[in-house]
Amino acid sequence: MDLAEIWRVMRRRWYVLLPGLLLTAALITGVYLLVPVEYRSQSTVTLLNSKKATVAFDGNPFLSTQASLTGMADGLARNLNSDDSKADLKAQGLTGVYEAKIADNAQGPFMWLSVTGTDPAAVLNSDKLFTAYAEKRLLEFQAQQSVTPEAMIRMATIVPPQKPEAQTKTRLQYLVMAAALGFVLSLVATFFVEARRRKADKPGRRKPLEAGQGPPEDPDADAGPGEHARAADPTATMALKVLPPSAFRSKASQ
Repeated sequence: MDLAEIWRVMRRRWYVLLPGLLLTAALITGVYLLVPVEYRSQSTVTLLNSKKATVAFDGNPFLSTQASLTGMADGLARNLNSDDSKADLKAQGLTGVYEAKIADNAQGPFMWLSVTGTDPAAVLNSDKLFTAYAEKRLLEFQAQQSVTPEAMIRMATIVPPQKPEAQTKTRLQYLVMAAALGFVLSLVATFFVEARRRKADKPGRRKPLEAGQGPPEDPDADAGPGEHARAADPTATMALKVLPPSAFRSKASQ
């Protein structure tokens, strides 16, 4: 079946295809209304060496970097993503879904702190709250290990919480899936009806009798029993043809 035949079937069975396309449009509209647009705000922070460790660098923490800071950033991210931190942040008013992780392709102890939600204003406020909570949690984590204030690792904000940006990828994927599913089902229904109609109109198939119409006439209905027998047994007819004339005269004299 080529494209021309597909187009002819679609045009011939438009009464099946059109309702399917209307249902597809309704499905797309429903997905558009039910799946909200999500917004995301993100900040970037870095961990700095302690004041005590930067004395040799005239107090400049950016000149004193250690591999242990990256390990501390990984541990802090895991702590922020824990269930206890989630419950604490929710109690403080954070809404949406947040995530803390080491920045991609980072050359140091850089972390991304992001919040995702459906309300842009609430997302921005939540990201600010999350960034402040991360610094507080870092200090608490070290205080639990009895680290002196002069030796504590510090946190600095490199990029403050940004204006929330719309994340339309997920919504677009659902819309494309709804459109493709509805269109495919409409085509399946259209070609199913076409196949059923072709099967019903197949040549050589006996049509049902209409009201008052009798069965088809039999051309051999008026034939006698002998003719039916000869028709059934062609050898009997051949035998009659080969009998000699004397056989008929003898039977006539009797």
